[in-house]
Amino acid sequence: MASRRGSQTVQLPSGQTLTTFTKSSTDDEGLPHATKKTMADHLRKFEALFNLTPQRMRMIVEAFRESLELGLSKNGQIVPMIPTYVFGWPKGDETGNFLAVDLGGTNLRVCLVTLEGKGKFEITQAKYRLSEEQKQEEGQKLFDFCGGCLKAFVDANQETGLIPKGSILPLGFTFSYPCSQDRIDHGVLIRWTKGFGAPNTEGHDVVQMFRKSLTKHSVPAEIVALTCDTTGTLIASHYVNPKTRIACIFGTGCNAAYMEKVKDIPKIAHLGIDPEQEMAINCEWGAFDSFEHENLPRTKYDQIIDESSNKPGEQAFEKLISGRYLGEILRLIICELIDEGVLFLGQNTYKIEIPYSFDTAFLSLMEMDPTEELLMIIGIFNHFFALETTLAERQFFRALAKLVGRRAARLSACGIAAIVSKMGYLEEGCAVGADGSLYNKYPMFPERVHEGLQDIFGEKGKNIVTYRAEDGSGIGSAIVAAMTKARKDAQIYPTL
Repeated sequence: MASRRGSQTVQLPSGQTLTTFTKSSTDDEGLPHATKKTMADHLRKFEALFNLTPQRMRMIVEAFRESLELGLSKNGQIVPMIPTYVFGWPKGDETGNFLAVDLGGTNLRVCLVTLEGKGKFEITQAKYRLSEEQKQEEGQKLFDFCGGCLKAFVDANQETGLIPKGSILPLGFTFSYPCSQDRIDHGVLIRWTKGFGAPNTEGHDVVQMFRKSLTKHSVPAEIVALTCDTTGTLIASHYVNPKTRIACIFGTGCNAAYMEKVKDIPKIAHLGIDPEQEMAINCEWGAFDSFEHENLPRTKYDQIIDESSNKPGEQAFEKLISGRYLGEILRLIICELIDEGVLFLGQNTYKIEIPYSFDTAFLSLMEMDPTEELLMIIGIFNHFFALETTLAERQFFRALAKLVGRRAARLSACGIAAIVSKMGYLEEGCAVGADGSLYNKYPMFPERVHEGLQDIFGEKGKNIVTYRAEDGSGIGSAIVAAMTKARKDAQIYPTL
């Protein structure tokens, strides 16, 4: 029995509480464990696999930039570079009450945003849980549920006087699923993602479906803009910090948006928009290097993840950097070392052999472990996988987590650098609003992105600064609605 020399508890993102404890070193002698030397030898091999040199990063940036330009020039490209019909930046003088609805992967979020001008706002919001059944039932029923929740929210806020009775509020609808748009208040769903499968929705205009539900529930709101969370993040972040030029999401998925001059978007030349006008572009850059796999440094572990995914070949960039996959990369390495007889001999390893059982949150915890004996890592392996570890193994696991996490951040820097170099932002510098669980919760992720930018651009890389973004699907969506309403009232491109 292990002698407990100290214990602590830690709260996991899932809400579970994990107790960690140390054992005395004599307890390790009963099991055939890997030694410090063998672990160091293995680590060198993985360092060679996962390290990205500045030169390699610059090559990736060059290829990435070419992909962005190709996506702007014609439709149907791997990085689709979707025009959003959000024209230019917010002026900062937008005022009034706006509704925002965000149909996310887990919740429906409804917000009342009062824009006060000068980058200030007030927000009141409610969340409604989506059941797995609702995600799969008839599409119109899903939107009817959204309409019902919005009606309840508006009624409650009319009671308190926040929403004046008799007013019809402009509404921004955040719908972060791939849509084809030829104007801002229209979007045909190309395909569901994030576990949704509601029939009779793909190939349909989701704005029209939602409008039908608003009419059914007599909701006093008018949908003026359909947008994605990344575009909303760009607009909200610029509203508060006008130096913002780019917005990125680094979470379960990854994406970026930025502002492009219409003259540099050849595929919409036929619309007759002023060539000097700016329009936000939703890059959908998680698809970079899909299918051909010519540019990204994929290891055999990345290839296994890709081949066993529900969309093999697709979203190649996302599979190397997003929070959904980092834990699985580490788990695959551990399983390979188990098969080679390096780790956990004589122990039952079936729990760690279950795909996706190793959460990316574990990598965060392993990197953050402040104790000399790495108590947190003892707890993770003991509590979740019923495995005993030596200090040498724990140090190895932590070093591996760092390699995987650092590669993700450095590749993320390559994406930012591609937009910076395409737009010529390096000299004057710019701010990048970043959101998502990796950016906000993974230790050292922002610092490693900055380090990557300096490795790509040298000293001038310090001119590109990332910061925690504003709420894109709430505030951003409301500001987009305000901008769109003002534009259409002024008869500027009213059909777009």
